[in-house]
Amino acid sequence: MFGNWRIGSVNGALLATYFIPAWTLVAFNIMVAPVHGLYERPSVAVALFLSDHLHMAGMDTVRAAWLLALGRLTVVAFFAIYLALLCIPRVRNNGGSDEALGIALAIGSLISFASMIMASKVGEMAALRLHATELLLLLGAAIVVVIEGPAAAPKIVQKPVEATPPLGLEQAELLHNR
Repeated sequence: MFGNWRIGSVNGALLATYFIPAWTLVAFNIMVAPVHGLYERPSVAVALFLSDHLHMAGMDTVRAAWLLALGRLTVVAFFAIYLALLCIPRVRNNGGSDEALGIALAIGSLISFASMIMASKVGEMAALRLHATELLLLLGAAIVVVIEGPAAAPKIVQKPVEATPPLGLEQAELLHNR
């Protein structure tokens, strides 16, 4: 059953099992209570950076929080699409699910990198460790997907077609001439 699974597929599935529940919970907390959800540990660096360095007012901070939640939900959606495509063996073997994984990895890496930079600017060490770990997970998976690539299609060896002997007097062979 697991003979046709690639390392990139298993790695992507494991990443999806972490990011889907973790980032969905953070995004829903931000959507329910934007300011309170933004000041929780996974997003506190972004909140402190927005308030201290960009001097955003209340409503602008709420809009930025919703944008962060939308970005996280987009990553979650692409991981879910990846898992759905991974269940189809033909798509999995051809590497057809790698596009959804690539988009999730790219957007997730961008969010984690920006959050990590913001955490380092405000001096939030716990958030810095969290975002650096997530970024390393995403970049490691991207490297595995790029290096591994889809499996090559098996070569089919065909026997050469035997040439038919020429017909006598080059006449077409008709059914009634047999």
